[in-house]
Amino acid sequence: MMKPSEPEIRKRLIRFLDQDQDGLRRFVIQQILEAGEITVASLHCSVKERFAVSRRVVASLIGYICSSLGLLRAHRSSYRSPIVYVLREEYAEIARYAVSGALSKA
Repeated sequence: MMKPSEPEIRKRLIRFLDQDQDGLRRFVIQQILEAGEITVASLHCSVKERFAVSRRVVASLIGYICSSLGLLRAHRSSYRSPIVYVLREEYAEIARYAVSGALSKA
């Protein structure tokens, strides 16, 4: 499978963040940027302090960010361990700009 180009990632990310009504999407991307590596459980712990969302909502957002946006890689060390999502370094700068609001103004 061919990796999407940076302009395509940028366009998808802008569309994703434009639909952010309550700041949850932006907050999730910020948490991923800060952590670099994250699991659904660890992200849910930080998200539930600010937003009243279920673990399923967080898992859905991570899945969307991983599959549709292409910002994350997913791996697990064994079949019993949780999936670890890792930020793709080639898209980290785009994500930083998007979260800061610079992309939507460009």
